[in-house]
Amino acid sequence: MHTLYLLSVFVHVISAMTWLGGMLFLVLVIVPSLRRPEMRDKSAELFGVLGTRFRAVGWTALVLLVVTGLFNVTHRGYSLGDLFTGRAFVGHWGGALAMKLAFVTVIFALSAVHDFWLGPKATRLAREGAPAAERESARKLASVLGRVTFTFALGVVAIAITLVR
Repeated sequence: MHTLYLLSVFVHVISAMTWLGGMLFLVLVIVPSLRRPEMRDKSAELFGVLGTRFRAVGWTALVLLVVTGLFNVTHRGYSLGDLFTGRAFVGHWGGALAMKLAFVTVIFALSAVHDFWLGPKATRLAREGAPAAERESARKLASVLGRVTFTFALGVVAIAITLVR
């Protein structure tokens, strides 16, 4: 059983790295590259393709994080029912777990809005040549939502460190 737990922790960490690393790569490499003048006419199409591909990778990572996270909690002696009754949220460790799960819930909600509504809308408006103000408004809102989501993700990492230290 311990080997299965270690495998679960491994998949959990790799999934977190994939999701967070992918977000960082998009923000620190792709977005600045697409803002270069010679890329402007291609940026909406390319960002749409990259965003769609990362959406599949990112949501796979998020689902794996939930599945392995639930397994990891049960390995610590809690049942899934303890999450619903609140028994898993007692004490310092339980309080940190509750905060982590609250942040994860917010991340899922924000990611769903960004990935399935706002991001595709911003890409569609750019492809269709919508008025500049409308395009820019959708792009900025998608950007802000992505940054807020990333901030919550960093919070999850910080909380996760307290759970294992």
